[in-house]
Formats: sequence, structure tokens, C-alpha cells
Amino acid sequence: MSKTFTIAIDGPAAAGKGTLSRRIADEYGFHHLDTGLTYRATAKALLDAGLALDDEQVAEKMAHKIELSGLNRDILSSHEIGEAASKIAVMPAVRRALVEAQRRFSERAPGTVLDGRDIGTVVCAGAPVKLYVTASPEVRAKRRYDEIIGKGGTADFDAIFEDVKRRDERDMGRADSPLKPAEDAHLLDTSEMSIEAAFQAAKSIIDAALSRNN
Repeated sequence: MSKTFTIAIDGPAAAGKGTLSRRIADEYGFHHLDTGLTYRATAKALLDAGLALDDEQVAEKMAHKIELSGLNRDILSSHEIGEAASKIAVMPAVRRALVEAQRRFSERAPGTVLDGRDIGTVVCAGAPVKLYVTASPEVRAKRRYDEIIGKGGTADFDAIFEDVKRRDERDMGRADSPLKPAEDAHLLDTSEMSIEAAFQAAKSIIDAALSRNN
């Protein structure tokens, strides 16, 4: 086996790619990076410093300072940080800085699992395994709704559904690194698939690639 083995996982919000990515990383003893958190961490750093979210040069400088090993999912998952992240994520200079950091992360031995929107197409275009995890907008909205209710919160399904569709349009329609499956990605539609079934499907793909890599 080569020095490192990279698994690239892409897909829209709430398709299950985060849960699947962490499960895969645990299974193989690989390092995991949710690349969306790198944009959120940059946005949080700008908010904490009281800096504007529309200054690309300042945002780029902050992006270069992000430490990928210190990303706290619980803190970075707030709605406010997510909204701020969506503003800086469209900046080409910020994307270049974070893609560079993500690529360095992908070189860690013995292997890495990166999930996001442009891993198989841009960040790790040469990855031996690329998965595109998706589900219908209705299913993804229901999952997000159930998650919020399960945590004791209140939620409006229709509002969540509209938000999911807006995020899809933004992610798929942006000029720089739009969300789309890589040509050689394996498609996993989790609309009617349990996380266990998705994991087993992914595992068979990864095991085959690992055996070819040996």
C-alpha cells in the first residue's frame, strides 16, 4: 500500500455524508476532515475578531491561519456561523487557501477521509475512492427536522425544506467549484437506505480499491 490512501466524499447537505465519513474513518483508522468546518472556522475567526465578512483579502488571511486539528463541530455548527460561512465560501481567494490546507491534510498517513462539496472534483481529484452521497430534498429536510426535534428544539419543516433547496441551488450553481459528482464517483442515494446499508456499500467499494492498491 502507498504512503497514504484518500477517500473523497461529496454530496449535498443532510445526505448523510458526515455520519458515513466518520464511520469509514473509524473503520479503517484513517484521519477525517469535514471540510465544511474549515469555512465555518474561518467565518468564526472573523466574527470573533469583529471583522467584516465582505473583505476577501482579510478573509483569505484568516483562512491561512486555521488549524485543521482544532475544529470543534459542536461550536461551529451554530446557525450564525453557518450563515457567515456561506458568505465567505464564495470568495475564490478563501477557497484557494482552504483547498491548499485540505490537500495537505489529505496526505496524512496511513489514510484520510475528506467530506464536503468539491473533494472528488477539486480538492482530491486523484483520490482512489470517490463517493457521492445524496438523497431527495424531502428526505434531507425530514432528517434535519427530526434531528432538531430530537434535541428538544422547535422546527418548521416547510422552512427547512426551502432552506435545503436554497443551499442546493447555491452549492450547485456557484461559478467556483460547484457541487457535482466527479465523473468517476460512486453514487450512493440514501433516500431509502439506512446508514448501515450505505456503510456496507461504501466498504465494499473501498475494500476493492485497497486490494488494487496493495
